[in-house]
Amino acid sequence: MEKRKISIIGVPLDHGQSRRGVDMGPSAIRYAGVIDRLEAIGHEVIDEGNIQIEIAKDAETQNSKLKNLIEVIKANKNLAEKVSHIVEGESFPLVLGGDHSIAIGTLAGLASAYENLGVIWYDAHADLNTSETSPSGNIHGMPMAVSIGLGDEQLVNIHTDGPKVQPENIVIIGARSVDPGERELIKEKGIKVYTMHEIDKYGMTAVMQDSIAYLQSRELDGVHLSLDLDALDPLYAPGVGTPVPGGINYRESHLAMEMLEESRLITSVEIVEVNPILDEKNKTADVAVGLLGSLFGEKLL
Repeated sequence: MEKRKISIIGVPLDHGQSRRGVDMGPSAIRYAGVIDRLEAIGHEVIDEGNIQIEIAKDAETQNSKLKNLIEVIKANKNLAEKVSHIVEGESFPLVLGGDHSIAIGTLAGLASAYENLGVIWYDAHADLNTSETSPSGNIHGMPMAVSIGLGDEQLVNIHTDGPKVQPENIVIIGARSVDPGERELIKEKGIKVYTMHEIDKYGMTAVMQDSIAYLQSRELDGVHLSLDLDALDPLYAPGVGTPVPGGINYRESHLAMEMLEESRLITSVEIVEVNPILDEKNKTADVAVGLLGSLFGEKLL
């Protein structure tokens, strides 16, 4: 197992959605022992602290199609700069969210460091909405669209202008709640998606083998894992903002992380949507830390 220098960045942002509490996600994951867990495996861990988040202004004065846009832009600009700096320093970025809108900044920062970036989107949702297709106006449902160059220009052009990742370099795993506009975009752009149907039908081993082989064939110079805890069934991860029944189970998720570790593909990670207010005794943060353990080389024997 390769020993890594890992830099942790907390992003206590909950402005990308409507349910308060996910801003406490980074604290919950730290409290669940993420640093000790990774150090015990043998990695060097540097905690870079949190990105500063501004308090959202009165929502009534803001754009209802892009809620809290100003605050989300500022947070993601700061995050992109931080992630870019960490990669330049040859450290592995581990971003703790916060809601999934933080992926806009993470991918923006990575795109300035990698010429041909790949993404594994482990999530119940495709997050391919724009202000035109979003039923809610919540930006945490838009980061994948923004990252392929669709949506509000201010979001699309964070850190560097234009798309941050090519649609053919994306694999979505665990999708089971996809809006009509997202469905059309997936077909139009040819984005590879493994829904719960494929996971149930073929098993997680086959899905991960196919995903890894597909990304390896793309000649990528980096692969980012964006891990939303709502990919898991709410039975295992109850503390998320948008739980969807019928998700990936605990052991399947550990297997997925173990296979990614064996593949040596992953060059950066973010873990998002842990909401302690909705959780049961920090169960979801504990699951998050366990999955990171598997991803970074923890073994049963």
